[in-house]
Amino acid sequence: MIDTSEFAGRVVMVTGGARGIGRACCLRLAAGGARIALNYVSNHAAAAETKRMIEADGGVCELFPADVGDQPAFASAVQAARSQLGPISMLVANAGTTHVRDHSELDLDAWRETMRVNLDGPFIAIQETKLDMISQGFGSIVCLSSIAALRPRARQIDYSAAKAGVVAMMRCFAEALAPDIRVNAVAPGLVETDMLDDLDQNILPGRIATTPLKRLGTPSDIAETVAFLLSERSSFITGQTFVVSGGAVMTP
Repeated sequence: MIDTSEFAGRVVMVTGGARGIGRACCLRLAAGGARIALNYVSNHAAAAETKRMIEADGGVCELFPADVGDQPAFASAVQAARSQLGPISMLVANAGTTHVRDHSELDLDAWRETMRVNLDGPFIAIQETKLDMISQGFGSIVCLSSIAALRPRARQIDYSAAKAGVVAMMRCFAEALAPDIRVNAVAPGLVETDMLDDLDQNILPGRIATTPLKRLGTPSDIAETVAFLLSERSSFITGQTFVVSGGAVMTP
């Protein structure tokens, strides 16, 4: 049973919130009473559908398009969110992109673009929202990483490096922003989203078969973990990476 007042009075910015894991986070947090500042880049139809779903259940959601890797554009989106919804007290840094390719196909431009979205993006999002949290004396941040950060991925060199950077950055911000602001990360395994389309579909059954829980994750699985880490239920947890992979990757 969801506590519909758990996030009452909180404004949560979710980057990459139009679909997939981002949409699931928006829906779950709105169900807990949060006002959602949904950030996305260009999929207007998907963002509008997420907003419609939230409002159909009585929630509050406003849309703030901006490229999270473009600091001036994202700063403007944060200012608009602050003006319309109030100070931001929570952040889900979810926006990301990946391409599966051989090392021979990975050039510096592709590397830089992956870093811009997957590592610069969470950094910019934290930098632009943290002042609201500092002024309130309260804040909670969750960054989306990946199990690719924790295991070698020969055909995702840039993505794995960026997501490992997210884990390191999260830990540093957790110490830097304590004690009032908590910062954690979630590292999903294979999840039923559009990103799966970029993987070799021939190896997918084998990956599922070797996962102890014998299934793919769902966006809701990840969103529930994000909600826990944002909430006061995790009030003594900061600087941690929660692996949500059905046991495909196990850490101490």
